[in-house]
Amino acid sequence: MEKLAAPQAGSQTLSRGIRLLEILAGADRNLSIAELASALDVHRSVAYRLLRTLEEHDLVTRDGAGHVGLGAGLAALNSGVARNLQQAALPVLNEIANELGMTCLLAVMLDSGEAVTLVSAAPRQTVAVVAYRPGYRHPISRGGPGKAILLGLPESAWPAELSAELRAELAESRARGYASSHDEVVPSLKSVAVPLMLPGQPPASIAVIHVVIPGTEGEIAERLKLGAQSVARAYGV
Repeated sequence: MEKLAAPQAGSQTLSRGIRLLEILAGADRNLSIAELASALDVHRSVAYRLLRTLEEHDLVTRDGAGHVGLGAGLAALNSGVARNLQQAALPVLNEIANELGMTCLLAVMLDSGEAVTLVSAAPRQTVAVVAYRPGYRHPISRGGPGKAILLGLPESAWPAELSAELRAELAESRARGYASSHDEVVPSLKSVAVPLMLPGQPPASIAVIHVVIPGTEGEIAERLKLGAQSVARAYGV
């Protein structure tokens, strides 16, 4: 007798709700319900029901125009993610951000092969501040933070689909000890990043981002390396 196919594991509603949060985390502005429905490839009524549930838990919020953004409830959830790593890194990120006048962030590698910003710090005294919220994610092969994570991994652990050109770039970056990027994740933004590998934690990197990188990339990278060493000491390594 032929066996019936097993039902697909997991909840479609839960999956859509998580995907909706990911879409909002990756956006640089609040989105309309129509935009979210289109991104999820669902009817507006389905997107609206998802939003109502997420609103009840303060995970999303709506502005005066009815556009949707991430809610304050996510801060409580985020505080429990890699708590020890965040506690070790945040004072260092704040110090670097204020010293260099650029937003400084810690990114980690997800099981999905993406890089996600775990925590970030903006400088106190500067005219132009680049906002880069925790939860922002992008392919590991794009942007300074993602590429720096790859620098800390053996080549055998790199994604198989990396082009020969990118592999050559990573080899050059590894030789000089840091990664950099321009216009790869967010238009007009530049970044410099160094790897951060700690026992018991996912592969990570420390990076600064800005429209204009003051000084040389090498000088900034040396400051980030000192920061990575400080995080490692604070973490107990």
